[in-house]
Amino acid sequence: MENISCIVLGGYVNSFNVIRELYDSGVRDIALIDYGKSIAKKSNRITSYSVIAKNSTDLLNSLLDHKKTSNKLVVFPTDDSHLRFLNEIYDQIKGFVYIPFNNDTLLQSLDKFHQYHMCEELGVPYPKTVNLTKFEDFEKIRSFDFPILIKPNIKNDSLSVFRTMVLNSEGDIDINQEKFSIFFDNKFTFVASELIPGDDTNIFAYTGFVNKTGTIMNEWIGKKLTQYPDNYGVFSSASNQAPVAVLDQGRRLLEGMNLRGICEPEFKYDQRDQKYKLMEINLRSMMWHRVGFLDGIALHKSMYDDAAGNTPKTNIQNQNKRIHLVYLKHEILNLCARRGYWKHFKYNVFSNNVSFALFDKKDLKPFLYDLPSLLKGILKICLKR
Repeated sequence: MENISCIVLGGYVNSFNVIRELYDSGVRDIALIDYGKSIAKKSNRITSYSVIAKNSTDLLNSLLDHKKTSNKLVVFPTDDSHLRFLNEIYDQIKGFVYIPFNNDTLLQSLDKFHQYHMCEELGVPYPKTVNLTKFEDFEKIRSFDFPILIKPNIKNDSLSVFRTMVLNSEGDIDINQEKFSIFFDNKFTFVASELIPGDDTNIFAYTGFVNKTGTIMNEWIGKKLTQYPDNYGVFSSASNQAPVAVLDQGRRLLEGMNLRGICEPEFKYDQRDQKYKLMEINLRSMMWHRVGFLDGIALHKSMYDDAAGNTPKTNIQNQNKRIHLVYLKHEILNLCARRGYWKHFKYNVFSNNVSFALFDKKDLKPFLYDLPSLLKGILKICLKR
């Protein structure tokens, strides 16, 4: 009989909720591997915990250690670095690890400019965009309407690169050109796109699990209610409400790009032409994926079943019951830092059917372990005033 172990990579909120979903779905052999600073390591639902350096060699050695007690490992990445490292060691692990992506196309699929190119081929709306690969490319964006949003094409930790940059005028282009010349010298590339009007309440997502044969086995759609620390940040609160257009466009991207595993295209609604335009595609579990599980869609259990050779149970999302998922730390920090945020805080936190991304009365230690960072965050905001 095949002995299967689940290996969750990373220790943040998304990892903790992968662990919760698997455990609540009946899976008990759950190990955690991360880079050190971890919330999820405090969970009482994991069977083992190990720390590795941030490189593919250490990840390979850790997986080989787990292979000594399990015939097959199912790996759940929660960070783009996990995807890159798994891809680097693919040949050494493919015999005993369920790989949660298409290794033939992974690096290309992570590239944001390629994602927009595929939107053009598949008929999915996307913002006006240009690829920045050399210093001279900056001249191309002078014809854009401001503000302009710039992101790295592929996240890379070998050099400190911003997550997002907003250029509000031609003066901002001139100021930043020298900085970008250094980035280009270090082989970084970027994608510049028009900034779709509207705040962080206009972001929607499709999340699906695609099995090894390319079939979407389970899927759900939802909406980010707010982000932290600003309109270009990460999940603060989210709901299970989204239009059918997001479902259709998400399916087209997953199938048309030949993706595998758990994938999440995010869209922003553009009121100017009433279209949902792609922001980016994430090829891993995100911080707010628990929304789907609370709505009856167990994507991580589906991946586990597929790895075990069983047909995953297909569930249909029911949006009649509105669900709010809240990361309370981010909501409190937003309330302290963002002017006029009370209206969002009140709606996100005090609506019916609210669940919390980290608070779990059956597994309290991760929540308690996270509290000092909340207090530090509040103090930092107060000192800036």
